[in-house]
Amino acid sequence: MMERVSDQPDAAPDAVSATANRVRLLAFIAASVLVADVIVKTIAVNELEGREPIRVLGGLMYLQLLRNPGAAFSMATGFTWILSLIAIAVVVVIVRVARRLRSTGWAVALGLVLGGALGNLVDRIFRAPGPLQGHVVDMFSPFAPNGEAFAVFNLADAAITCGGVLLVVLALFGYELDGSHDHDRKAAGE
Repeated sequence: MMERVSDQPDAAPDAVSATANRVRLLAFIAASVLVADVIVKTIAVNELEGREPIRVLGGLMYLQLLRNPGAAFSMATGFTWILSLIAIAVVVVIVRVARRLRSTGWAVALGLVLGGALGNLVDRIFRAPGPLQGHVVDMFSPFAPNGEAFAVFNLADAAITCGGVLLVVLALFGYELDGSHDHDRKAAGE
């Protein structure tokens, strides 16, 4: 019987299991955000097309359909294809980073960012005016219609923002992608 020879050190079974669990969590969150975003955008297009903004929650939120050719806050409107390529790059980076993932917090944050990036990328690929130039569907306008008080956004944008904030908080408090913490390393004398 021949033994398999590898130049790679064997990963500890617990580390492999932790990584697999966190990757599954990341994938579940990303898929949930993507599915919810597609459903909400489909409903928004079907129900809000050609309508005046709808006031809900006593004016806390207005629902209206806007098609955004740019990035957040309608910036870079002439560079939709570049935004599409950036979104693809974000997806690739998150997928590659996932191999080292052993932190639940990072899995949640990256899952939110990945799901949101994919949600808006789906619009950019499949919506008019064409592939990599599609306009993103936005529908939530807080406090006033037409983005008068705050930018009009969608569920994908909210997921990206929440994931980004969580990433910053994790980094500020010293939580690492691999599940370690600055406090742990200092105590170990690293």
